[in-house]
Amino acid sequence: MNFTNFFSEIFGIKVEAKEKLMKKFLIIGLGNIGEQYTNTRHNIGFKIVDEVAEEHNATFETEKLGDVATFRFKGRTFVLLKPSTFMNLSGKAVKYWMDKENISVENILVVTDDVNIDFGVIRVKAKGSAGGHNGLKDIQEKLNTQQYARFRFGVGGNYGRGRQVDYVLGEWNKEETSELIERLPTSAKVIASFGTAGLNNTMNTFNGK
Repeated sequence: MNFTNFFSEIFGIKVEAKEKLMKKFLIIGLGNIGEQYTNTRHNIGFKIVDEVAEEHNATFETEKLGDVATFRFKGRTFVLLKPSTFMNLSGKAVKYWMDKENISVENILVVTDDVNIDFGVIRVKAKGSAGGHNGLKDIQEKLNTQQYARFRFGVGGNYGRGRQVDYVLGEWNKEETSELIERLPTSAKVIASFGTAGLNNTMNTFNGK
């Protein structure tokens, strides 16, 4: 037996497997399950990953802790997740699917609403605090880190004192619904860019758009 060739082959297989895993991404859209939440501001994460799935002809299937769709694009594998745990327990689903798909924290992107950003404005960040968002807070606790990428979609903050919950659980108004028709395809491009162009390029291209 030629041990040089043997170890070269084994090493090559390991490198190939590692490269394959590095090209696999978990995209988590945050939201609440149930028809009553479908068109609420808090469910923009669900709406964006739905848009991505539709553009890439991927179909969601109900799996453990969430609805999941998978597709390939430019040599990358994208796993889309809509947790079924309700917003405040999103971390459980994220951790489960990271482990199941063997995806590292560097290759996850969490899509969520943000009341501190004007409606429709995109902000992608490499890390950060939960900022009062209970879904992000639970993910941070379950992963034991703030070092994960997040895509914040601005829903605006046009609500009175003490009315934030009512606002984010409220439905889009007529004007917002109309503008979403344009903003959703742009948001889908953010997801594709994250997996193909990388986080820094995605931030430079889309932040503030």
